[in-house]
Amino acid sequence: MPALAVDTLRNAADTRLLIGCAVAARDLNDSNLTAIITAQFNCITPEHDLMPMNLVDTNGVFTFEAGDRVVAFAKAHDLPVIGHMLVWDFKPQKWLFEDAAGKPLPREKALANLKNYIQTVMSHYHGKIQVWNVVNEAISDKDNEYLKDTPALRAIGEDYVERAFEFAHAADPNAELYYNDYNIEEPVKLAKALRLIRSLQAKRVPVNAVGIQGHWLIQWPSTDTIENGIEALAATGLKVMITELDVDPLPRDVSDAAKAAFEKKATLSKADAAAVNERVNPYPDKLPPEMQEKLAERYDEIISAIVRHPVVTMITIWGVEDSRSWLNDFPIKGRTNHPLLFDRDYKPKPALDAVIKALKAEPKGRT
Repeated sequence: MPALAVDTLRNAADTRLLIGCAVAARDLNDSNLTAIITAQFNCITPEHDLMPMNLVDTNGVFTFEAGDRVVAFAKAHDLPVIGHMLVWDFKPQKWLFEDAAGKPLPREKALANLKNYIQTVMSHYHGKIQVWNVVNEAISDKDNEYLKDTPALRAIGEDYVERAFEFAHAADPNAELYYNDYNIEEPVKLAKALRLIRSLQAKRVPVNAVGIQGHWLIQWPSTDTIENGIEALAATGLKVMITELDVDPLPRDVSDAAKAAFEKKATLSKADAAAVNERVNPYPDKLPPEMQEKLAERYDEIISAIVRHPVVTMITIWGVEDSRSWLNDFPIKGRTNHPLLFDRDYKPKPALDAVIKALKAEPKGRT
């Protein structure tokens, strides 16, 4: 059995907000992991089993087994499920929006495919999932571009976001629907997020909440930036969620040469490989005490900033223990990362206590 903290995240959150984690079907084979999940969290998000590229194949055949396992586990432990997600441009099945030659489908055909996909998924989980991330990461990172140039946009137009929400609402009028994205607390992308939300609201599109992913670093972004983003999004009248929180303690300012050398380190001499590893992958065994302290301090300041805003209804940690974090392979593949609240031996890190204390503390104003 893993060592669990005396107090828990779910007790600290009490009834003020949901505190969740990302769970994949394969995690359910690990009794140590499931013990932590059921003890610590009061909701779960299927990590990738409900993503479009994992639910439907190139022939339009749906496969729900993995997602069903996560949902059944959640039901058995009375854990609400956050549906993640219905529309995303990452590895989409081409037939949804493109023809065999890779050209955009006619608008009406693409809309029909989008409607069928959303209705099929939501109908399958009707009564089991009440909250859905409808559109994920549609906003462009480019300064001079509003929405990303995606297959859905090319086939349907900018209103594909609007139509996705309408299809989702028609599939389940009682479901809570939200838009989810990364870096939308940052000023440039925040302006685009506000533009999108206000456009949806002006057209009376059924959107209930917005998700700030929260893939943050030890020193970025500032808590002022996070709080400004929460306040601006809350001013639209929507609920705000922190949907994919983790804190990356590894260096991001890595040169392309160092990155390439690390990923090909098997071809380097022992001395060169050690030098590259020290720069790119500095904690291959465990996070040293001084970095554990920095990670805990960062989680404390982030959670303290978030809970100052009652409009935030959910915080989801994007994983449980460090070996299962996506950050082991991003932005550099094969690193040993330590961004979560439990280590690879399922032991709680100082960051867990920091989050629990921040959740329990009386919210203070900005300093």
